[in-house]
Amino acid sequence: MVKVNDAIQIGQLVRQRRKAAGMTLKDAAALAGVGVRFLSEFERGKPTLQLGLAIGVLQLFGLELHVEQRGEQRA
Repeated sequence: MVKVNDAIQIGQLVRQRRKAAGMTLKDAAALAGVGVRFLSEFERGKPTLQLGLAIGVLQLFGLELHVEQRGEQRA
């Protein structure tokens, strides 16, 4: 599991997954049901994205979003 602290780190993870899959922005955006501009801004870490669309992109690349209380230990 990777701990991320900001939108830039999430975007970098998505970009790495997309490139590892050999996908263009256009192809990945079409598969995720988002626009190319949205995906590009997501990968660059734009902090004001629509969360629902962002979660869809994460799912496309096999990534999950978990929210935990700070300092909480996972069992």
